Amino acid sequence: MPIHRVRPDISVLNDSLEVPGIGHLPVNAFVLFASQPVVVDSGLGLPDRNFVEVVGSVLDPADVRWIWLTHPDRDHTGGIFDLLAAAPEARVVTTFLSVGFMSCERPLPLDRLHLINPGQSLDVGDRTLTAFRPPLFDNPSTVGFFDDRTGVCFSSDCFGGPMLSAELAQADHVGAVDEEDLRAAQLLWATVDSPWVQNVDVEKFRGSFQPIRDREPELVLSTHLPPAPGMAATMTDRLASVAGASAFVGPDQEALEQMLAGFEPGGGGQPAP
Repeated sequence: MPIHRVRPDISVLNDSLEVPGIGHLPVNAFVLFASQPVVVDSGLGLPDRNFVEVVGSVLDPADVRWIWLTHPDRDHTGGIFDLLAAAPEARVVTTFLSVGFMSCERPLPLDRLHLINPGQSLDVGDRTLTAFRPPLFDNPSTVGFFDDRTGVCFSSDCFGGPMLSAELAQADHVGAVDEEDLRAAQLLWATVDSPWVQNVDVEKFRGSFQPIRDREPELVLSTHLPPAPGMAATMTDRLASVAGASAFVGPDQEALEQMLAGFEPGGGGQPAP
């Protein structure tokens, strides 16, 4: 997994996942080197990933004090239980609803939790992290946060976009992406990840971006986008326009059969000659 040090106090632990018909989706977790270190999300749970090892390349896992779980989707929780074992003093910061979702498969230990709601704050020693509900999300338990010391916005899925290649998904700066390609990717992702935007009240939806406008973050860190410095206003204006956009419609059975026709049975996903 590529690791980008985007600030002296923030590392991006980058991964990506190819989504057929969509593109290469960045899947980022983060380490915030506060005086009480914070890990934000815990990556993919695929068998060949070792999240604790990746964290250990930038920080002794035993020093982790907080694990901020933005929401319990599987691309955010892959290494959370291994990290809890490796970081015995760490507590998971998340919402009540998120804990409920997790309990359907493997419950989080209740004595290791710190429940938070949008608008509430967490003191991590040298800074305060203020929770907020991102304007776009695919899980109702989602909670991002603002780092009140640095002005960085951790936005979870919001502002994400599938990239045209794995190299772009792993870029250390969103400026590596062509502006028109970035615009198209973010608008597509909004309808994939948040299909409910087709039914929202336009003015209320636009108003949901106000906390980000008010904060004017100098850096936006999304799970599904390369780091985006100096682009909060541009991206906010862009995504505030998706109210009423039609939801993404994925491939149906006929399309699946066409895809399968190009592969050898039992061939490990290799195209037929």
